[in-house]
Amino acid sequence: MMLALAQWLAQDVRGFGVINYITLRTVLAAMTALIISFVSGPRVIRWLAAKKIGQAVRQYGPQTHLAKSGTPTMGGVLILISVGVTTLLWGDLGNRYVWVVLAVTLGYGAIGWVDDWRKVVYRDPEGLPARWKYFWQSLLGLAVAAYLAFSATIPAQMQLIVPFFKTVSYPLGAVGFIVLTYLVIVGTSNAVNLTDGLDGLAIMPAVMIATALAVFAYVAGSSVFSRYLLLPYIPGAGELAVFLGALAGAGLGFLWFNAYPAEVFMGDVGALALGAALGTVAVIVRQEIVLAIMGGVFVAETLSVAAQVLYFRHSGGKRIFRMAPLHHHYELGGWKETQVVVRFWIITIMLVLVGLSTLKIR
Repeated sequence: MMLALAQWLAQDVRGFGVINYITLRTVLAAMTALIISFVSGPRVIRWLAAKKIGQAVRQYGPQTHLAKSGTPTMGGVLILISVGVTTLLWGDLGNRYVWVVLAVTLGYGAIGWVDDWRKVVYRDPEGLPARWKYFWQSLLGLAVAAYLAFSATIPAQMQLIVPFFKTVSYPLGAVGFIVLTYLVIVGTSNAVNLTDGLDGLAIMPAVMIATALAVFAYVAGSSVFSRYLLLPYIPGAGELAVFLGALAGAGLGFLWFNAYPAEVFMGDVGALALGAALGTVAVIVRQEIVLAIMGGVFVAETLSVAAQVLYFRHSGGKRIFRMAPLHHHYELGGWKETQVVVRFWIITIMLVLVGLSTLKIR
């Protein structure tokens, strides 16, 4: 919206042409989303509290979490509002990738909304049945995967890029690309959701990864930088940096209210949407493996749940961890909640730096 207005005004006043720069709009998007979050946050929290939309804590979780029962949840709505408004304001609305990522974010947010609503209205801690949640996630994930596959215009968009190597990539073909895209989107969405179990634990890694992916998106959308850094050139991908800037700003704004002790929880409406957005962007800019590296905390949390369930079933009730996901294991081991959160943030910082190093180390 602002881009179109600036381009029209630039015909008479050259100074407005600066809005064409993706880097400037990315910074403005982050600042705008942050401000929207700060201004809207208290109102959203009061509305959730007035509607008695409080967190239902699972009885088999850590006993220390029972004190959190009743804390307003579904706060991810604040993130979606901030990201949506900001992207429409500063993004290039003629860019198809912007609409794809927005559709995925809002679509998965809607799935999370239904899940959270069932938890709140029907007082069911499990929310939307897993089979239906997975069905709608799969349907949307496959639809996006198919669209990206059949709208690809260059071979690089259908290749799996291996980081740290100059020329190592594997052609996937339409079927392979669809399968990989589906797994990345749905997997990342659920991984972030599993991680969202402590105050501030999921949102800060998501912000850091989004910021790093904005760099990859900008490079992928630039014919000059992508050629210099030996990355595939994806026309139009650079505009995703604006969306990711909005996501980072909205996430930081949400963290203001979600930091320990949390005034509001993200809920599935936020966690599912954030994970799906990050996964979709990683697919578009061809950095699925780098996403797995930077999101190592998300990966570890997911694997801990899978390992715990499988071992429990095949060992007659024995456990690998004190409790899964992984953050509960450390809680029950004596770590304070804030220690778990900050240490997982530190790990994510290191992993994000490793991911960014793949830009040059090849």
